[in-house]
Amino acid sequence: MEDIHIEGVSVEEAWARLKADSASVLIDVRTIAEWAYVGLPDLEAIGKRPVLVEWQGFPGDRPNTAFVERLAEALRDIGANKDCELLFICRSGSRSQKAARAMAAAGYRRCRNVSEGFEGPLGPDRHRGQVAGWKARGLPWAQG
Repeated sequence: MEDIHIEGVSVEEAWARLKADSASVLIDVRTIAEWAYVGLPDLEAIGKRPVLVEWQGFPGDRPNTAFVERLAEALRDIGANKDCELLFICRSGSRSQKAARAMAAAGYRRCRNVSEGFEGPLGPDRHRGQVAGWKARGLPWAQG
């Protein structure tokens, strides 16, 4: 699975693709705690909602062994198929890359990784969400 190439896209490019393609889907693979306390991408203005499926659980970072099945079911529920563009986001782009690879291996043909993630890397003050990422770039988001 490691040799599957996943295209990385910026948060601005992800937003543009979500707006332009009604079938595109944003998949947030962070933990339930991150969704609740850090916030979520807000897609209401474009008539969408992010699909939320944890790549790994909290606490303890245990792997979600049912990730592919749970996400496939959530995608079916919203009418998304294996040809829809799937944009994966996490905190800074690492978990989402793995999740995108897993779904590509399951036959989803247009998996992309939102490279900077929701919060981006640590800034000079050792806080996230200020240097890069969905929040820092001023894209719509809401507290969970």
